[in-house]
This record gives sequence, structure tokens and C-alpha cells, in this order.
Amino acid sequence: LVISDKVEANTKEGNVNSIKTEMKDKGVFLITLNRPKVLNSLNKEIIDELLAAFDQAYQDAEIRTVVLTGEGRGFCSGADLAGGGWPSDPNWSPGESTANAMEIGFNPLVRKIVNCPKPVVNAINGIAAGGGVGLALCGDLILASDTAKFKLVFGPQLGIISDVGASWLVPNLLGRAKANGMALLGEDISAAQAESWGLVYKVIPEKELLTEACRLAGQMADGAITGLKAIVKAHDNALQVPLSEQLDYERDTQRVLCDGNVFKEGVTAFLEKRKPNFRDIEDV
Repeated sequence: LVISDKVEANTKEGNVNSIKTEMKDKGVFLITLNRPKVLNSLNKEIIDELLAAFDQAYQDAEIRTVVLTGEGRGFCSGADLAGGGWPSDPNWSPGESTANAMEIGFNPLVRKIVNCPKPVVNAINGIAAGGGVGLALCGDLILASDTAKFKLVFGPQLGIISDVGASWLVPNLLGRAKANGMALLGEDISAAQAESWGLVYKVIPEKELLTEACRLAGQMADGAITGLKAIVKAHDNALQVPLSEQLDYERDTQRVLCDGNVFKEGVTAFLEKRKPNFRDIEDV
């Protein structure tokens, strides 16, 4: 609660210790990881502040989309192995301490971002390594600067599996063969390679990345937020079920959405040959 209050109090001036936040035009909420000296590595403080910032995105109706990026030359280098700051017990093994940090910090963060009711655009401004890969990929729309790189170091460097969602996100995006190659070899995957593989949606010149990310977030902010998030959920569901079950999912989802005011506005606007105005009728 103290951390949540701290983020809320400092959001207007965009100055929080480990993250920076800023309200942009059209209801775009910019969150910037702000530990550039350690390539925005993830410790308890930064995760707590990210959780609080996303709580704000959940609750604030003025926020319609979120952009997540990093300060400096890296997006995120993964877990802070030197000073994570996680609560521990002298009787815990390293594995138990790690599992506890995942249970109370890393995993809630991934779930918080994935389940955000507003579209999340991740603008990958530099290296995403280790858990930073999972963080980079858990948004709804993934953009990368032409200087970005992706590197799974868990296996080659530490002898453990990928986490922060990367063990699910990477194979679902790339397929088994490329996911295994990326994780077993730990090679740098360039932005261009990531785009050609389907790991990111688009590569943007470094100096234009944030502007383009906010532009696309603003474009979605003018749209039907509930519908856009329903699309993402439908795609995630499709990765887990056969076609027959997905057809049932489509039917059940459309039954709800087509009874809503957003759909009615969309149809009316189409018939009247005008742009739909979702902002005034959609409570997000």
C-alpha cells in the first residue's frame, strides 16, 4: 500500500525511484524502467513500483493504453542477481529463495501486464536479456528499436529454465525449433532477426521508437478498448485449444460483445459513414 501511494503521489511529476511515469496525449500512460546503470535489471523495488503503476492503469479511466519502455541503452537485463532485495529466510535454500521471489514478485508482474484491461505496447529500446525477454514479450503489441537484441541466458549461463513467462511466450511465438535454439545456445537475436522470426511486430529506428510507440498506442486509445483486449484474449486462448473449442469461444464472446454499447456505436457509425466515438460510451 505504501508503494502504491508513492507511485500515485509522484505520477503527476513523472518521478519515481525505479520507474518513471507520464500521461501522454489521448490517454496514453508511459511507464519507463529507470535503472539504466544496471540495464534496468529487476529487483523488488522496481517490480513493486511496476505493479503499482499497472494498478493505476487498471483503475484510472483516463488511461486507455499503456506504453512500457526502458531508460538508457537497455530495455531490461533480467533479474538483479546482485541486489534483488527480496525477503528471505536463513533456512531457505537458493531454490526456495528464488521460488519465493517468483511467487511474490516476478509472476504477479507478468500476470498483471498480461491481464491489463488496457492495451499494452512494449517498446524495446535495447538489450532484453534473461527475464527481460519475458518482460519484453508479455505486452499486447511488441515494437523494437533497430538496436534492440534478445538473449536467453538462463540455460547457457545459469543452467536453469527460462522464466518471467519466457518459457511460454518464446515457444508460442517462434515454435519449438527456434525456441530451443534461442534458449539452448543463448545467442544474441538481433531486432531484424526477431522481426523476421515473428518475435516482435515491427522494428523502428532507434530515435523514432518512442514516438511511434505512443502514436500506435494513441491510435488504439481512440478505439474500442474492451474489444481490442478481447482480441488479444481470443488469440491467447487459441494457442491452448483446438479449432472446435475456439469456435465455441468466438460464439460465446461475440454473444456478450454484440449486446454492448460499443458494438452498437460501431454499427451506427458504419451506417452513418462516420468514425465511431468509443471514448464517450466506453467505461474503461
